[in-house]
Amino acid sequence: MIKPILLSGWLALSVAAAPNQPPANPAASPAARAELTFIQGLAARPDHRVLSGQFTDAGERASRSAAMFDRIQERSGSTPAILGVDYANWADGRVASAAPNAAAIQQWQHGGLVAIEVHCADPCRTNRAVSGLRDQNVDVTPLLDPHSPAHAEWMRELDDMAAGLQQLRAAGVVVLWRPFHEMNGGWFWWGAKKPEVFTQLWRQMFVYFTEQKHLDNLLWVYAPNHGEHTADYYPGDHYVDLVGVDAYTDLVDPEHIKGTAEVRALPKPFGFAEFGPHDPFHPPGDYDYRRLMDGVQTHFPQTVWFMAWSGNWGLATNNHVGELLHHPWVVNRGDLPRF
Repeated sequence: MIKPILLSGWLALSVAAAPNQPPANPAASPAARAELTFIQGLAARPDHRVLSGQFTDAGERASRSAAMFDRIQERSGSTPAILGVDYANWADGRVASAAPNAAAIQQWQHGGLVAIEVHCADPCRTNRAVSGLRDQNVDVTPLLDPHSPAHAEWMRELDDMAAGLQQLRAAGVVVLWRPFHEMNGGWFWWGAKKPEVFTQLWRQMFVYFTEQKHLDNLLWVYAPNHGEHTADYYPGDHYVDLVGVDAYTDLVDPEHIKGTAEVRALPKPFGFAEFGPHDPFHPPGDYDYRRLMDGVQTHFPQTVWFMAWSGNWGLATNNHVGELLHHPWVVNRGDLPRF
């Protein structure tokens, strides 16, 4: 059963003042519409305007999500507003949604929001024993051809993803769905393609999930890596609800997080879909997380959410996390309305 949203007082006023763009999916559920409207209204607030988030884990390892959130709560006295999980098992790239869904449902039932991505296997690979997540120079055009073997494999992967997302729909959970992340980089099989081909791939998934699988509980998130060509792969306003960038850096400013101007110019709420201090490799785990909100306030005030990556990048490990989560701009799980 979908829970109605209850809005009152200052929260209702802030939502009413927001630009009320319709969801990308015209059949979006009432809960998805309410969550999107809430997010759209955050940037107009004087405070409580940036949703905190923490990615936990992927596939079967997502069973550790609750323990990670407990550690953050113990260290800071607060719980992130958004829990992030991944549907793919790291080892083989196969979709394993049971543990991520259990964590997502628990987060939703406790009043939090949910974000899901999938580091899926390369459907063009003939050796299915290896995921091929980081395969290079993959021609994805066969995925668009209904007569190709790769297309058949791709549809099986999409069906596995959809089955997990349908379970969440049945539980009333709205999902910030972030497919094909970091598509402007060349390190995943779907990355660094011709933009016109990539946008067809995105739209193929969108149409299949919305029209065939009736996944009306999804809000679609476009999230390139910071750097070059950040807006070139944007599939269009009718296929996206939120936009963001992924960034791994200690320094939260335009010099070190490039390409945000192009993404922030898109007519959708903006956030840091992945954030990690240091860089993408072997962080020391001693970052002063107050620097994130200092940078957001000074350089990226349009930001309405962030998602910290896990491990030594995350909120359970680094320093001054309590000050981050108690920042006047930050919205934690306990601050959210009930959707």
